[in-house]
Amino acid sequence: MIGKIISGLLLAAGAGLAGFWVLSQPVIEDETAIAGLQPDLVRGEYVFRASGCASCHAAKEAQGEARLILSGGRTFTTRFGTFYAPNISSDPEEGIGAWRAIDLVNALHHGVDRDGKHLFPAFPYTTYARMTLTDAVSLHAYLATLPADATPSQNHDLAFPFNMRRGLGLWKRLYLNPDWVTSEVPEEVDTGRYIVEALGHCGECHTPRTVFGGPITDAWLTGAANPDGPGRIPDITPGRLNWSEDDLLAYLQSGFTPSFDVAGGSMAEVISTLGTLPEEDLWSVVVYLKLIEP
Repeated sequence: MIGKIISGLLLAAGAGLAGFWVLSQPVIEDETAIAGLQPDLVRGEYVFRASGCASCHAAKEAQGEARLILSGGRTFTTRFGTFYAPNISSDPEEGIGAWRAIDLVNALHHGVDRDGKHLFPAFPYTTYARMTLTDAVSLHAYLATLPADATPSQNHDLAFPFNMRRGLGLWKRLYLNPDWVTSEVPEEVDTGRYIVEALGHCGECHTPRTVFGGPITDAWLTGAANPDGPGRIPDITPGRLNWSEDDLLAYLQSGFTPSFDVAGGSMAEVISTLGTLPEEDLWSVVVYLKLIEP
């Protein structure tokens, strides 16, 4: 009798492990997904700026052309552990210079690296999953034009079980959703929605998260705990942020608030790149922010 119970438990454990292994399998696309797509370097630079790549992957005090050296190293201390932004320069050994366009697509859309391993969602692929394939291909081409740097990436400092990458496959089943958060917007707001919900990954900081670190999209942009430090990221929905459209536009372009305060911390980094986008695109962002409802 005892032998049968033990055998049953072992079979159940084996079935559970097999199920976990299947459900947590990394998902990737192959070259056919981007067949025929031609990169556009001008668009690639736009995507680079709108996505704020330099804000995480350039050296902390970098200015001017130095912000194009994507050697990594920025530190992000969270309740799950400490993450370090990796080297994504064009160096073929330490950076991503040897990556194909489809490798970058899989990182952006599926959170999977070139070796087929899950990436931690400190890299905001839950948002970049909404990036168009053409933009991803163009970003890949633009990154290849930037300086190579041989600085090795640092290993993340995470405690068990958060250091177990395989479990991220289950996490993605819960939280990796490429659908728009706001499903219907006027045509003139399409660009603003694309910047906020995809390229600019605004929800990564401004949206609260579950105990497992997944975004609570039902509370979209209603504010959240600072993911890598003290304080709180503000609610930027219309019910809370009562700035005029002109005030919002001026803030996105310059970082100055209506009360003549100035953006600080990570938001200053965001403004430094987002503010370089065409005014009509930033205006679309403003209109989007005025339309959304928590």
